[in-house]
Amino acid sequence: MNFAARPTRFSLLLPSTLALLWLAGCGGYGSNGGGGDGGGNTPSAPTGLTATAGNAQVTLNWNASSGATTYYVKRSLTSGAETQIATPTSTSFTDTGLTNGTQYFYVVSAYNSYGQSPNSAEVNATPTALATPPAAPTGLQATAGNAQVSLSWSASNGATSYHVKRSTTNGSGYATISMPATTGYIDTGLTNSTTYYYVVTAANTAGESANSNQALATPANTVADVTITIDPTKTKPISPYIYGINFYNGISNAPPELTFDRAGGNRWTAYNWENNFSNAGSDYIYNNDLYLCNTGCNAAIPAEAVRTFIAADQSAGLASLVTFQLQGLVSADGNGPVSTANPPDMTRFKTVVDKKSTVSSVPFTTTPPTTDANVYMDEFAWALDQKLPGIFGTNPTHPTFISLDNEPELWNSTHLEVQGQTRITSDAYITKTTNLSKALKDQFPNVMIFGPVHYGFQGIYNWQGELTATPGGTNWFPDKYLQALKTASTAYGKPLVDVYDFHWYAEVYDNTSSHNRIINLNGTTLTDAQVQLIVQSPRNLWDITFHDDNNSNPWIYQELGNTPINLLGRLQAKIDAENPGMKIAITEYENGGFNHIAGTIAQADNLGIFGSEGLFAANFWPPNGTYSYTLAGFRAFRSFDGINANFGDTSLQATSSDVASVAVYASSDSTTPGRVVFVAINRSNANKVTAINGQALSGTAHLYQMTATSAMMQAVVQPVSIGTMPVSGSSLTITLPAYSVTTIDVQ
Repeated sequence: MNFAARPTRFSLLLPSTLALLWLAGCGGYGSNGGGGDGGGNTPSAPTGLTATAGNAQVTLNWNASSGATTYYVKRSLTSGAETQIATPTSTSFTDTGLTNGTQYFYVVSAYNSYGQSPNSAEVNATPTALATPPAAPTGLQATAGNAQVSLSWSASNGATSYHVKRSTTNGSGYATISMPATTGYIDTGLTNSTTYYYVVTAANTAGESANSNQALATPANTVADVTITIDPTKTKPISPYIYGINFYNGISNAPPELTFDRAGGNRWTAYNWENNFSNAGSDYIYNNDLYLCNTGCNAAIPAEAVRTFIAADQSAGLASLVTFQLQGLVSADGNGPVSTANPPDMTRFKTVVDKKSTVSSVPFTTTPPTTDANVYMDEFAWALDQKLPGIFGTNPTHPTFISLDNEPELWNSTHLEVQGQTRITSDAYITKTTNLSKALKDQFPNVMIFGPVHYGFQGIYNWQGELTATPGGTNWFPDKYLQALKTASTAYGKPLVDVYDFHWYAEVYDNTSSHNRIINLNGTTLTDAQVQLIVQSPRNLWDITFHDDNNSNPWIYQELGNTPINLLGRLQAKIDAENPGMKIAITEYENGGFNHIAGTIAQADNLGIFGSEGLFAANFWPPNGTYSYTLAGFRAFRSFDGINANFGDTSLQATSSDVASVAVYASSDSTTPGRVVFVAINRSNANKVTAINGQALSGTAHLYQMTATSAMMQAVVQPVSIGTMPVSGSSLTITLPAYSVTTIDVQ
């Protein structure tokens, strides 16, 4: 109760009335805000409270409360805990000295001599620093074409749009011609032989930057440097599984829209599904441990290292390739290093049995005993299907395929602890393959099996020196393998191995004194000679005109009698002759240049080759360290617009007049009639005017591009939109910047 000024009043009252007034006063102030002198009221709670954030301040406004003489402003850092900070007499207040980026909560109450109202509704605001205009764009480049100029520049932090300005006067007279949100623009409808001058500014709500550097170009109807001829009558379906990687869920900033994941490598050869132990082999002190089943994996649950892998892939929308053990021994424990003095130490390993019923009458179980001597592969497959029903069935949404172990020609080196020093013979390997495949297909007739999972060329050519192979002969390991599998499959009644699988780490070396292998060239700075080795290296897979040029150690080319390597072409010819219908996969590959535009170009070229050559599956092997530039090669084909636009699903034959400089991969889209997507690669160090002829085009070409300049300013290297251009007829001409990858989406 507030008794200020009451002594004077009391002195005027008679004693007989004093007690009555005292009681009335207490009752009045304590009941409903009424009573007291003349029956006044406390004001009602303020309404319409708003909070407007500023730079280190928040401005509050509210509606007046009738009868209020003062307002109490209350603030807190958490909702519902406000305390008083000010007592303004007006219906607004600016709270200053705040921390930008911190959220503040406010209520306001009204006050007069009769009391304080309830609080208003709560509001909140987060002060922010004043926006400032972005810095001027850098790296503006202008590339002339026929009646057009293509512009590209580096992004400016904070920019929401760019103003492209053009003049026909050097250094002045610029007029804005477009305001794109992206870092590229194609200026069309120009006059050939006229020089145009360009600058670009960056803008946001706070204003516009200064001009960029000036760039100039003179469009001309010049003869194309390179002609690409499309034959739309010669097509191949593009397998969805060529856009694959190893260990997808362990990769940060993995490209979107990937399709296929592999759990493979040396670690899986001695994996025991019953207890989840494995052995590192020569990768790490021949260690038995739980490396494959650690974070997020309960090793007490059989097959959990594999189940969690497949489940994660299915959640991400990927198909899976998992490794089944073919070598013959798997880890019995996780007790550390295994002696290789007299391998194998059978106290540390268990024996693999392909088909359980050949040695035991006990039914399959998802919880097999770990104290017996054997580990069963058909039971392994059955247990996975119990945990993830249908993964080996007919047309599952995200299928799981099986790989028959890993790099068997090297087991006596990589897995000395189980193989010993004697390499497995090709005959023994083929027998093992046949037996395990039969056991798996007895259980799951539709499962797709990959083999033999070669480590590289010598395994393919002569089984690491065992066979006497000749360059043009039918005496390579694939000849022996394909014929044997064909015979066994015919007897069995269906293919036992569906996919011929190998690994391809480019055997190309530079001309420095160190003779660096290109897969070890992972720096941000490379010589032009090193760049050329990287960007040309994918041609060894298919190009019958490529002679492994400038490789300082072209040993594969030499072993093939100084003839083009053309590995996919050679292998496909053997399949067609000896086991028609078998597919091809490359489940590990690298070409180097992981932190350079050269790596982007090589990876984009690989994916184009995989589609045009009809591969069934492919998985990039992530190297140690960073490799954003290589991953960007996927982005030229998958979600190149940053949303979900992908390369088409049907390859159109494309022939380049100068494949050493420019390769173009063409596709149509069965889901969108009339849509055509090209990926154009300029692997030369000069701009190339490129004419793409032969494919009917109609509508608008949307262009997305990666260059060394655009990539330099990106944390995650990816295509940037450089604008659109109208297309019609059966020809499209574009100027491709040096060392660039351009995706052209026509629809």
